[in-house]
Amino acid sequence: MSHLPSSLWRWVILSVVLLQPLLPLYWALVTSFRKGSDLFSTVPFAPPSFENYGGLLSNPTWWHDAANSLISASAVALITLILAIPAAYALGRISFQGRNTVLALLLGCAMLPQIAILSGLFTVISKLGLYNRLGSLIFADLFFALPFAIWLLTGFFRDLPRDLDDAGRLDGCGIMRRILMIHLPLVWPGLAATGLLTFINCWNEFLFGLTFTLSDSARTLPVSIGLISAPSRFELPFGLIMAASLLGTLPPILLVLFFQRRIAAGLTAGAVK
Repeated sequence: MSHLPSSLWRWVILSVVLLQPLLPLYWALVTSFRKGSDLFSTVPFAPPSFENYGGLLSNPTWWHDAANSLISASAVALITLILAIPAAYALGRISFQGRNTVLALLLGCAMLPQIAILSGLFTVISKLGLYNRLGSLIFADLFFALPFAIWLLTGFFRDLPRDLDDAGRLDGCGIMRRILMIHLPLVWPGLAATGLLTFINCWNEFLFGLTFTLSDSARTLPVSIGLISAPSRFELPFGLIMAASLLGTLPPILLVLFFQRRIAAGLTAGAVK
C-alpha cells in the first residue's frame, strides 16, 4: 500500500471525501421514488414510483408555499443589497474612528444564533402587527442578512483603487453618482455573490418561518416540508419528505449553476490584489 503512486492516493482520498455528502443525497433520491413498504426494500434498482412527485406538483398548496418562499427570499435579498451598498461604501472608502469596531459588531451580529433573539423579535413583530404575514419573515431575516452583506461588501469597496474617487471628484461627480456609475460596475461580482448567498439563506430558513407564521397563507416551503405527515398512521412519509426536499433544493441549485462564475469571482475578488 505504501508504494501506491501519489496520484492514486489523491483519488482515494477524494473519493472518501465525496462519499460523505453524496451518500445522503443518493439515499434521499432513491427514497423519493419509493412509497409504503418499498421504503425498506433492499433491491438497489427497484422500479421507481413517481407518485410522490406527482402528488406534490399537483398540490396547489405546494406551489403557494414555494411562491411565499420565493417572494420573501427575493425581497430580503433586494432590500439587503439596497441598504448594504451605501453602508459598505462608507465602511470601505471613508476613514473614521471606530470603523473596525463597527465591522466587528456587524460580524458578531451575523454570527448570533437565531434562537438568541427569537423572543425579542416575536414581541416586536407582534407589536407591529406583522405576525402570520410574509412581512414578519422579511423583517426577521434582515436582522441577519444585512450585517452579513455589509461586512462582505465592505471588502470589495475597500479594495478598489483610491484614484477612482479622485478622478470622479475632478469630473464633478457627487458621492451617489460615483457609487452608481463607477464603483457598482466594478464590484458587480461581489454584489451577485452577496445577493445569491442571501437569497439561499432566506430560502432555506426554517426557525423564523415556523415561529412567525401560523396559517397556510404565509407558510414557506421549509416549514411546509417539516409539517408533512403521512396519510395514515401506519404509513411513513419518508418518500414524500425526500421528494419535497429535493424539489425545494432545485431553485438554489439552478441559481448557483447559472451564476457560478459570478459567485466564484465574487468570493475570490479580494484574495488577489
